[in-house]
Amino acid sequence: MGKKNDDIDLPGFPSLDSGGGGDGDTQSKSTGKSKKSGGFQSMGLSFGVIKGITKRGYKIPTPIQRKTIPLILEGRDVVAMAKTGSGKTACFLIPMFEKLKCREPTKGARALILSPTRELAVQTYKFIKELGRFMDLKTILVLGGDSMDSQFSAIHTCPDIIVATPGRFLHLCVEMDLKLNSIEYVVFDEADRLFEMGFGEQLNETLHRLPAARQTVLFSATLPKLLVNFARAGLNDPILLRLDVESKLPDGLMLKFLYCRPDERYTALIVLLKYVIPQDSQTVVFAGTQHHVELICYILTKCGISNTAVYSSLDPTARKINTAKFVNKKVSVLTVTDVAARGIDIPSLDYVVNLHFPGKPKLFVHRVGRCARAGRTGTAYSIFSTDDAAHVLDLHLFLNRQFNINDNKTVGIAPQDLLEEEHLTVTDVKKSHDIAGVLRTSENAYKKYLSSRPVASTESNARIKKIKFYSCKPLDDFLSVNTFLQDPKDSGGEKNEKSKAELASEERKMQEEKHDLLVKMRNFKPSTTIFELNRHQKSVPFTIMKEKRSKHTEVIEKYRNKMEEIDNEEANKQLEADEKEEAEEADADEIESAFNDIVAPKKRKNLEDLYKNKKKKKKVNAKDSENYIPYQSADKHTEDGLAINSFERQAMNAEFSVIDRDSNTDYRPKPGMKKWDRIKKKMVSVQDPRAGKIRTESGAWIPASFKTGRYSDWKEKSKIEEQLQRENGSDDDGFKPLSHDQRYPVGRHARHNAKVAAKKRVGGGDSELRHPEQIVKARMRLEFIKKRNADNAIRKAENRKRSMRKNQRVKQKKGGKK
Repeated sequence: MGKKNDDIDLPGFPSLDSGGGGDGDTQSKSTGKSKKSGGFQSMGLSFGVIKGITKRGYKIPTPIQRKTIPLILEGRDVVAMAKTGSGKTACFLIPMFEKLKCREPTKGARALILSPTRELAVQTYKFIKELGRFMDLKTILVLGGDSMDSQFSAIHTCPDIIVATPGRFLHLCVEMDLKLNSIEYVVFDEADRLFEMGFGEQLNETLHRLPAARQTVLFSATLPKLLVNFARAGLNDPILLRLDVESKLPDGLMLKFLYCRPDERYTALIVLLKYVIPQDSQTVVFAGTQHHVELICYILTKCGISNTAVYSSLDPTARKINTAKFVNKKVSVLTVTDVAARGIDIPSLDYVVNLHFPGKPKLFVHRVGRCARAGRTGTAYSIFSTDDAAHVLDLHLFLNRQFNINDNKTVGIAPQDLLEEEHLTVTDVKKSHDIAGVLRTSENAYKKYLSSRPVASTESNARIKKIKFYSCKPLDDFLSVNTFLQDPKDSGGEKNEKSKAELASEERKMQEEKHDLLVKMRNFKPSTTIFELNRHQKSVPFTIMKEKRSKHTEVIEKYRNKMEEIDNEEANKQLEADEKEEAEEADADEIESAFNDIVAPKKRKNLEDLYKNKKKKKKVNAKDSENYIPYQSADKHTEDGLAINSFERQAMNAEFSVIDRDSNTDYRPKPGMKKWDRIKKKMVSVQDPRAGKIRTESGAWIPASFKTGRYSDWKEKSKIEEQLQRENGSDDDGFKPLSHDQRYPVGRHARHNAKVAAKKRVGGGDSELRHPEQIVKARMRLEFIKKRNADNAIRKAENRKRSMRKNQRVKQKKGGKK
């Protein structure tokens, strides 16, 4: 298969040819025989894994699953890249279950899954519980923001699988001095997002702590060149697998762009949610910052649209509650920041709305990839203004699509009457005193958002000046909405059906005429100036302008003609091309072959004509397609869209120094040294880069907050270390670890025998000495019982209140009847 234009050249990585979407046979390298492509049964999985897959409802593997799972089962390190919604999570969970098989509490954690966000980690944890319900494996969840004491207790239960975010996991590794020698299987989920969020140091430090004889799997929707070095350092002879890279977006996803003025952004959102998007459908609205999320929620609530919000600084419990509300269809709109652009899978999501346009095309792909997943259909609306027009062009270059403002199926505006109707309500909401602070904060946050957003390419900025967005036509969705709104209630079915079709055509004609009239009014420029309004009065300005106009009439006419030519040039390009094709002139050879005798006057060849011919010949030079080296690479727009750090941003942060700081590790700035801070616009003192940091085993410097001493305090409270010392002292050298059957007996007689054996082993029936795992398990059981009792008490109180309200209603009804 030949190399595509947008493929990334990755030397040293064996690439697996994806063919036509993965429907062909999967070939195994160990046996050399091709397995027939069918269900999961053909992959040689164990009974428990197959049963969990069947109960989950999966029958046929997706193309990425069909290609990836056999390679991971062979023990290969895999770098897999596929579009969103293609089933990447099951690709690394099914081989993990097959590799671990059963629980081994004495060995320690054997699988590690790192996710960039809390939501994605929780979703992976739930998926493990559903898919591995028939596997005897223990999984724990390690998230930032949760209680560290409970995480210490969870790690002491010797789990088999750890699902974690990189920052908190490294914090626990440093705090507890964890030895990760038992890890056999490591997964980096959404690896490019891990680097974008600044987890590069944590990932590299975690890699140094992992054993060399591990299997590493890296999954992502996009794979920029920056991750290649990380993959080479952390993976052993990896194989690269790319499927559906050139499409970038799901097949069932429709993209629509709505242009509006900057002050009508929120009004356009309300018009979309009220008149275009059905009320019973689920919609995710992406905002630029968390301050905008609060403002949007307030505006939607005042407009009567049920909504909720999720953003990074929100309390973790509140984030879970709000997400559950939206998933269970208690509300119809979920307003989020980019924290939800990755990993959240909402099965019934129908629409995505980008209120603030993202700065990178890759972020746009992940935003709109939340809908139209797993073969479903969906629509993504993007509201953009003059600030976002250049980024919209960059997106179309990245997606290799044409951007045509005359195509009102994809690009258009909202009808002016709807905007004016809703604009009054939005302005009334903004003027209320309740959100004065939120409105002011959101305006300042939008300025910061624009300044921190990556700059669009120079090509798009130059091209956007030539596009006249005011000539955009209303979207087709709004035309159909207006037709049904203005449909009269006629009596009679046939007349009503006929009137609907007629009204639809009339509405379209009326909208087109109205649009053309507005465009003409926009283009209208009066021939006279403001000084010539009072023509009857012989004023000094009028006489001066009259004299000036008589002198410069020729210049004014030339300028107007030139502007008209520029305006009509783009519109007439296609017509000129058609005319050239129709009235193509015949060559001299064809004329000579058709006519034997030609009578024509001989033309004299002047020097000027010869010079013009030479110029024309120089311009029409043939380009050798094989040996021609272009100035820009063929996949430039793809690389710019997938890049994590642009060259401009790296150049801004670069500084010239005589000292090589990378090689000289003992470098420390002298006291009193200063440097220029471009943000504060002044000289600031240079701080020691090692101040407030500690050195790890690998030699890297990490913040000192990773080692706070919480673990030692927890050990003193839990008495685990003393219990372990007592047990080791009582058994001396003859201590033997308990087997799985002795620790977890099955049956009433086996449990009784295990208690008797434990009393004999401890000596004299003293039941105070217990294994550390038993202590932690008993403590977690007590915490669970307390929490369950508290939940039951709350539930009983709510039921009591509900029954009291019901009794009051019954009494009121009886009193009314009497």
